[in-house]
Amino acid sequence: MIRLWEQPTDNFFQSPGLLPFAVLSQASNPTETLRQVAQKISQINDQRTQSNIAASAFILAGLVLNKDIIQQLLRRELMQESVTYQALMDEGRAEGRAEGRAIGIEEGVRQVAINLLREGLSVEMVVKVTGLSAEQIQQLKLTAVDNSEN
Repeated sequence: MIRLWEQPTDNFFQSPGLLPFAVLSQASNPTETLRQVAQKISQINDQRTQSNIAASAFILAGLVLNKDIIQQLLRRELMQESVTYQALMDEGRAEGRAEGRAIGIEEGVRQVAINLLREGLSVEMVVKVTGLSAEQIQQLKLTAVDNSEN
């Protein structure tokens, strides 16, 4: 086991693959260390390697620095090319779409329930048709249906 926080910072500047760990080292000033890491990353010729190391540095720096400082020092557009960054973004988008669909479906069911109540169906029948609870139907009846009569 290697305790990164006990290792001299200079050790991590010897190899591009170790750069993301530098900010977790014995650094007396993590912000300045990240600034040096960003400078070293910008000197990497291979674009894919550069973006992957930048994304890794961003993630690990988040353990000791706040997001604003990290974003100031590491170029976002560089990280966006990283497979890690792209995977995280894809996952976030998928979660957002799923959540949006769930909200849309829930809102659709609520609207159907309101329409059924307005047509005079009993609470029990609306519960059967929509799958909503009796309490939810009662709440809809109190708010949406009663307000439309005013």
